[in-house]
Parts: sequence; C-alpha cells; structure tokens
Amino acid sequence: MTHPLARLPGGAGRRGWSLLVLLVAAVVASPVVGVAAVAVAGDGLTAPGGTGEMIATTALLLGLVAVGTGVLGTGLAWLVTAYDFPLRRTLAWLLVLPLAMPAYILGFVFLSTFDYAGPVQTALRSVLGDDLGVGSDGLPVRSVVGAAAVLVLTLYPYVYLTTRAAFLELAPTAYDAARSLGAGRARAFRVVLLPLARPSLAAGLALVMMETLTDFATVQYFGVRTLSVGVYLAWKGSFDLASAVAVAVLVLLAAVVVLALERALRGRASYAQRGGRGSGLARRRLTGPRAWVATGAAASVVALAFALPVVRLVTWALSALGDDTGAGVDDRFADRLVSSAVLAVVVAATCVTVSLLVAHALRLGGGRVVRGAAQVTTFGYAVPGAVVGIGVLVVFQGADDALVALGVEGGTGLLVTGSVLGVLVAYVVRFTGPAYQAVDASFSRVPTSLTQSALSLGAGPGRLLTRVHLPLVRPGVAVALTLVLIDAVKELPLVLLLRPFGFTTLSVWVYELASENFWERAALPALLIVALAVLPVVLLNHSSRAVDPSARVVR
Repeated sequence: MTHPLARLPGGAGRRGWSLLVLLVAAVVASPVVGVAAVAVAGDGLTAPGGTGEMIATTALLLGLVAVGTGVLGTGLAWLVTAYDFPLRRTLAWLLVLPLAMPAYILGFVFLSTFDYAGPVQTALRSVLGDDLGVGSDGLPVRSVVGAAAVLVLTLYPYVYLTTRAAFLELAPTAYDAARSLGAGRARAFRVVLLPLARPSLAAGLALVMMETLTDFATVQYFGVRTLSVGVYLAWKGSFDLASAVAVAVLVLLAAVVVLALERALRGRASYAQRGGRGSGLARRRLTGPRAWVATGAAASVVALAFALPVVRLVTWALSALGDDTGAGVDDRFADRLVSSAVLAVVVAATCVTVSLLVAHALRLGGGRVVRGAAQVTTFGYAVPGAVVGIGVLVVFQGADDALVALGVEGGTGLLVTGSVLGVLVAYVVRFTGPAYQAVDASFSRVPTSLTQSALSLGAGPGRLLTRVHLPLVRPGVAVALTLVLIDAVKELPLVLLLRPFGFTTLSVWVYELASENFWERAALPALLIVALAVLPVVLLNHSSRAVDPSARVVR
C-alpha cells in the first residue's frame, strides 16, 4: 500500500530525510553487525578459560531471576487487582518504586546488611553461635542465590506492571463464567486469567532476563562470574578484544535464546474478549487477619526493595556528612556530578534530536524500507550492554584500521583503547529506543491530514518540522528528554566498559566505592541517582493509575 504522503509533490526533496532514517538505523545496528561479522570471520577468536562455567552460571542466574520475578510480580499483580485490603491503592503504585533502585546500589546495601560482618549475621551469631550451623564463613550471601535475590527485588516491577495491566484490561466475562461453573477464585485465576495474561507475562519476563544479561556490576559484588562479567574482564583486565568479542557473541546468542523463549511462552496467543474493559474484575474485600496479611505482604516487598535501602543510605550519608574528616563531601563529588550531568545532557539531546528527525522523516513518507529502518532505531535498547559496548569497540577498531589504510600514521589509537566518544556513541545506540518511542507516541496524535495540508500549501520539510510538528510533539519530546537523562545517569555497564582513564561518572564512583566497602562514602551519590530515578517512576505510576478501572468490590 502506498504511503499517503508519498503522492504529494516534492518527493525528491524528501529523499534526504529517508536516507537520514537509513543512516541512523545503520549506526544503531552497527555494534551488533560488527560483533556478528567478527564472529563469522572467526579470525583469532578464542574464548577465555572458564567459559563453560560462565555459561552455566548465566543460565542458572537467568532461571532463578525469571522464576523469582515471575512468581513475585504476578502474585502481587493478582493481589492488588483481585482483592481489596487496607492501603491497597497506595501499595499498588508503591510496588513500582523498586524500578528506581538500580541493582548495583541495592546490591551493596544488601551485602552490608546480610554479609558476615553485617547486622543480620552478627545478631544471629549472638543467638545461635559463631558457626550459625553453616560453617565458619557464615551464611552464603555472596553467591548466585544472593545475586538473584537482589535482581528479583529490583526487576520484579517489569512483570508486575505488564501482568497487572493485562488483568485490568481483561473483561470479567470469562472469569465470571468460570466462577459460575463452580471454580474457586484460585482455580479460575490459574485456568482462565493466567493463560489470558500469558503474552504480557512473557513480555515482562523477557525484559527481566535482558536486564539480567546486561548486568555485570551487581553480580561482581557477589563473586558471580556471568558471561557479561567475562566480557568486562576480558577487555578491562587484559585489553584482549578478540576474547571479549568471543564472549560477547555468547551473550548475544543468550539474548536470542531469551527472545525465542519469549515467543514460545507467548505462543500464538492473541486474546480478546467482547465487552471491552468494562468495570474490571470484581475485587473481593478481605477482612480481619487476611486483610492485614495482604497489606503486610505487599508492604514488606516495598520495604525490602526500596524503603529500607533508602533509609540505610540516608543514615550512611548523614553519618559521612557529620564526619570530621568530611568523607561525605569528597572534593571529587562535584567533578563526578559534572561528568554525569554533561554526559547525560549531551546524550539526551542527541537521542531526542535523532528521534525527532526520524519520526518527522516517517511523516514525509518513504515506504516499507524506511519504516523498517525506523524500527531498527529502537534495536539498541533490546541488546545487552556488553554486546553494545564491545560492538562499539569493534566498529572503532575498524575505523582505526581504515584510517591506517588511508595513510593516517598510527591511526587514532584512542578509538580502540577507550574514549569519551566511544561512551557517547554507545549511549546513543542504547537509549535512542526509548526516546524514539516517546516522540513517536506524540507524533501518532498529530493528524496526518495536518501534515498533508502543510505540504500541499508549499511548506518544505524543514519548515514543516519547526513550525508544525515540533510545537505539537513537545510533550513527547519532554518525556523523551526525561527518560534518557535518567537512564544515562543510572547507566553503569557501558561506561565501565568503555570509559577512558580518569573519566568517572556518579554511577561508576558508587560502584568503585562499594567494591572497596566504603559504604558511607558511596551513600550520597547513590541517593542522588535514586532520587533522579524516582521521577520517571512517579510519572509512570500516574499514567498507569489513570487506566485502573473502579472495579466492583464483593464480600
């Protein structure tokens, strides 16, 4: 089918905009293409020792996190959707707050609390004796299980949000029919609603597993060596790009397996019910002890995943600020903050500008190829950070080799060993996806007839962008800027992998201090990161509450 704008005059003048979309797609896809090309060539690729163990550990961690987030996220979604209990409405949105707590921050708070020298094990030893019945090293906190627990507490909101949205959108017809045929609430949930919500559950679990694959900072706290950790160690430990690429290929294959599992779990499910959203499922009012057990269960998750860690960080920060040595206000704090802010602002401005130009170019037509290329611009956000980072290094090395071939003596050098430019490119590849989705959502609300009218009246593409499209999509641009700014400040894996010597952001600083057990000094920058991350979570909660129907409540 021909795009409606393709019939308008001036099509030749719009070819440049179509080429821009293709160029952006090529840049976003280049890291993955680079890794894949090196893997296919296979020249000098040798996996480092212990790769088999890393594969097994990664698979175990993915399995534990998937099961944990699936059970916790789905259970909480069903609890706040199907039952009415004290503080339900407040807890329903508080349960999303752990999204604002990066795993690498919760990880060191968790270790400081539950490790051998922490208050929990110290208290247990005072009651049960020094060996706690598990040996002289105490409880095995630094393990795959410990890392999985932290990742579950920070990632379960992905499953909670997707499955809760599915439960809210389901008309009550099928559920009520099952109940009328004698099925209990638990059986009706298991047999009817859970299969209906399976596509949403699969999408949430895919997000969780991709985030788990990306992480190689948190798991290092716990002494867990996953494939992403192997990428980091191969590059930063010995600058062995061939070994790093070999492991990155395995990470990419793991991501493909995750997506395949998501498709398999989703199956060919495409569920719809007559009657639309209606009044939603009838919530059962809980009374007596059951009501307070439900409240306590939801509140405990919020406390463990967000409230108590924040309290502990605040306590550490106040202690450090009150220290006569001034440990809480390190002279480097301002430098780290400026580095993070400048990087985040540049990345956000670049991602939003690119997204705005791509969305505008689509409005000018271009056919299936251009529309497909526009979808590729969101590709980077779905690729593990280790693959993006190593892919950028591969592309830069290719550029370095090309410069040498052109006679530039010595090439560029810094392109391969690490530069701020590499960090910027990796960030843009990674975060153009969410920026484009936010901007494109605003473009979708602009009538196509308005664009057609402006072009018919002689407005060129540039004038159409500045005088028509940009004023109308400002809300989407603002959302995109906010999302990318926060993501860029929180981001750790990419900057750890690519940063040049001496370049440190707040996230890297927190990681370095926590790795050396300087909990109090890490608290203040960690709190700043969490505070910034709360903003988009609050906005997300506000929008999700708007679609929560006032369901019936039954006794």
